[in-house]
Amino acid sequence: MSAESPLTWTDDGQPRSRLYGDVYFSAQDGLAETRAVFLQGCGLPDAWNGRSRFTVGELGFGTGLNILALLDLWRRTSQPGAHLHIFSIEAHPITAAEAGRALAHWPELADLAGLLAERWPGQARGFHRVDLPEARATLDLAVMDVQSALEAWSGQADAWFLDGFSPALNPDMWREEIMALVAARSAPGARAATFTVAGAVRRGLAAAGFEVEKQPGFGRKRERLEAKLPGERPAPAAPIKVAVIGAGIAGASAARALRALGCEPVVLDAEGAGAGASGNPAALVTPRLDAGLGPVAQFAAQAFNRAVQLYEALPAAILSRGVLQLAAGERDPERFAKIAAADIFEPGAVEVLDARSATARLGETAPVALDLATALVIEPAPVLAAWSGEVARAAVAAITREPGGWRLSDATGEPILVVDAVILAAGQASAALWPALPLTPVRGQASWTQGPPAVQALAWGGYILPTRDGTLFGATHDRGDVGTDLREADHLRNRATLAAVLPRLASELETAPLAGRASVRATTPDRLPIAGAAHEAPGLFLLTGFGSRGFSQAPLLAEHVAALALSAPSPLPAALASLVDPDRFRLRAERRGRNFVHDESHTA
Repeated sequence: MSAESPLTWTDDGQPRSRLYGDVYFSAQDGLAETRAVFLQGCGLPDAWNGRSRFTVGELGFGTGLNILALLDLWRRTSQPGAHLHIFSIEAHPITAAEAGRALAHWPELADLAGLLAERWPGQARGFHRVDLPEARATLDLAVMDVQSALEAWSGQADAWFLDGFSPALNPDMWREEIMALVAARSAPGARAATFTVAGAVRRGLAAAGFEVEKQPGFGRKRERLEAKLPGERPAPAAPIKVAVIGAGIAGASAARALRALGCEPVVLDAEGAGAGASGNPAALVTPRLDAGLGPVAQFAAQAFNRAVQLYEALPAAILSRGVLQLAAGERDPERFAKIAAADIFEPGAVEVLDARSATARLGETAPVALDLATALVIEPAPVLAAWSGEVARAAVAAITREPGGWRLSDATGEPILVVDAVILAAGQASAALWPALPLTPVRGQASWTQGPPAVQALAWGGYILPTRDGTLFGATHDRGDVGTDLREADHLRNRATLAAVLPRLASELETAPLAGRASVRATTPDRLPIAGAAHEAPGLFLLTGFGSRGFSQAPLLAEHVAALALSAPSPLPAALASLVDPDRFRLRAERRGRNFVHDESHTA
């Protein structure tokens, strides 16, 4: 992403595109133009009357003015409890400060502009989610070119604001292929509006299936366009009851994501919040590093960016900021350089430190390192408490699909409750409830001391983290072991792992008494989580298989699963959703011409 701003300012303080030579909005009155062209042009607010969920798509986020006008109308006219989803696209994002300067012309929107500025989307390539609960709304911004964004989005819009720069100056935004993608991402009866009446735009919309009409324009523009797809959107489904099984970070994230969409779930766990692999006194929030920079790296970056954003809203849970990832192999310096130069992280979030700088940072000899400036160490307990809400202590022994929904039963076969949908987020225990899951248990024991905490969080294959009142390090990694007993031999293994990388610190901790905890993590054959709808089991959704990366990846994937459960737009691009889809192992096996059977020899 270029460091140069995509906008410049005219002498009278109006924002103008440096790249396209066009204005961001009318110099006469941009807000009045937005209301006339886009809100009125899409039949708002009448179009959302009686709707509990409404989705608006936009080509050209710009300063966010259209979205603020939309939010203002939504909060004044929508029915109580209804939720607005917005999907917008911007290839050249501006900063929050630039948007604030542009939007200062309309003090009547100042409160909404302030909220948006506080949560302004980042500049990393990919999807960015912005929560706006004060307006009962969610914004997903795609920072990428328009075709890639539309191909990646899986939602269906009820209305479209087509607000790219002038077709004469920015023709790629208005190509016939783009209009066809807009139509493909539209619900029956969807409406679209734009300021332009260019012949190519009219023809593109008509070819995509829209019925197109010219309407009186705004200001100096004589005409504008309104368009509508044939058909009527089906009546919205009644609210559903959702159970979340598991109260670790996956279940807690699912509960938070459901509530953000207006659904109050029932959360169940046999032992309560954080009893499993999420119960350590500290957790690392870092991205999986993949120098290939393909879909796996893009997923890891988006998940990490979203996790950090959500944890920053719980500052009391943050123990420290910034993590050094130490090089562990000969190729790591080259890998680190590629990762740091990638545009999938925010500017300045990932930088390479040479060995001298890393040594100075640590106070003992260190190799080349990747400085993950926005990475976090968090305390799990307050996160789980804030996100899980009330947790029902219940041991679910079976889930059964019945005509009235999903029945959750205990070990005696007695029903616990019946719900419309289930999100299974119980880590390795999920496999006992849904045996088709290809999960392998991995036992990990972490060790910790009391006393002054480590100043710098580090990762190198092992890790060392500050806790609230000490230092945590480890952890062991034993496949197939399901024991949760604390083992002195594993404390010694953790000490040895630490001494191999940080001998001075290991020496300081050599005589310190160790406490610890062992838990079982769930891993998959391809080391990617499982998140999505269960194959041939309507109403069952799976959220598990995170290995040791639950705190980095569960928050985003929980939003994806919650969206699927509630028929809402997902924040996860389609290609990334396929990476974690529960059915991927079966589909891969079919492509290879054999049946999929989960065993230790299976590889992705």
